[in-house]
Parts: sequence; structure tokens; C-alpha cells
Amino acid sequence: MAEKREYRMEELAELAGITVRTLRFYRERKLIPPPRREGRIAWYDDHHLARLRTIAALLERGHTLSGIAELAEAFDHGRDVGDLLGLGTPTEEEPVRLTPEELADHFAGEVTPENFAAAMELGYLGTDGEDIVHISRRLLEVSAELVREGIPLAEVLSAASRVREHADALAELFADLVLRHAPEEDLQRMRPLARSVVEAELSLALDRRLSKRD
Repeated sequence: MAEKREYRMEELAELAGITVRTLRFYRERKLIPPPRREGRIAWYDDHHLARLRTIAALLERGHTLSGIAELAEAFDHGRDVGDLLGLGTPTEEEPVRLTPEELADHFAGEVTPENFAAAMELGYLGTDGEDIVHISRRLLEVSAELVREGIPLAEVLSAASRVREHADALAELFADLVLRHAPEEDLQRMRPLARSVVEAELSLALDRRLSKRD
């Protein structure tokens, strides 16, 4: 295990490429967590350095300090990745580890505290130190593509909440069907069949929806 490093204020500011005055300002605005106190000496660690580098990256991407402060508060009070994966890693979905600036790049201008909190509530995002974990690479990529197509992220997340309700109902329907006729261990084996049915029915439903517009 790597030895935990600690820095005095002047050393931390130099490593982060900012002035001591700026560091004090960030601390007063609660953009970074309080340092560890030892008498009159304040000690900072790599967690603080990573947060300062994230602030710099988000500023470069056009975020305001007020927005970053709100985002930092949401981040610090968000769901831990242990809670996010509390039922175990999804069997078919691949979680993705992201830095805050990488998340901002995926959803340029759309990573607000409100959207961050909504994604946390959905169980899409969890935090692990200074990193963010998205529960599903597929959902991350699809969500980002929808935003690039001009759909606001808030609306994407709202729609995702409604899709979740229907998906839960479909999963319950299929599970009940299988368990009435087969052992419980067959449910995992048959899940590709459920996915194929849902994909085919959704495709047909979109065909019907589009034909009404012609």
C-alpha cells in the first residue's frame, strides 16, 4: 500500500499550480474538505490535491466556481460506490470508473448538481474517493449520445426513471413466468430470452409509433 502523503499549505498550492491565497479562497468556499489540524499546522493530503486538479479541469471546461461548489457538495454527500454495488456487480453490465472531468466531458455543460443528484438517486452513479463509478457502460454511452443529439440530460434522466419502472415490471413478469415452470437457477440461464423478447417488442412498438407519423 502506498504511503499516505501530507502537505503543508504552501507545498499543496505549488503542486496544484495555484497561489496560497486561491487555496484559502477554495477552502473558505468549501470547494475542498477541511485539512487535518496538528496544533496550528494544517495538513493536506492527496485527496485535496486531486480535488484541486479537478477544480482546475472543470474551470477550463467552463464551469463556474459556484457550480463547482454545488457539485462538490453533491459529490461529498453522494452514494458511496459500496452502496451502488450493494447487490454485487451486475452480471451483464460493465461499471465504468470516471474522474469528475471525464464525466463533464461526456455531458458537456450538463453536469449540474441537480443532474448529478438525479443520477445518484437512479443508482447510475456512485463515488469512490475522488472517482465516480457509473453502473453501466452501455447506459453511460447511450445517455451521452442522446445529450449530443440535443436532448437535455435532465429529460434523459427523467425518462430513465420511467423506463426503470417498466423494466422492473417486465423483469417481475418474466421471473414469475419462469419460476412457475422451472427451478430458480434457470432464471439466470434464461435471461437472454427475456432480453430478446423486450428488444423485439420495443422494435415493433417503434415501428408502430413511426408508422402513425407517416
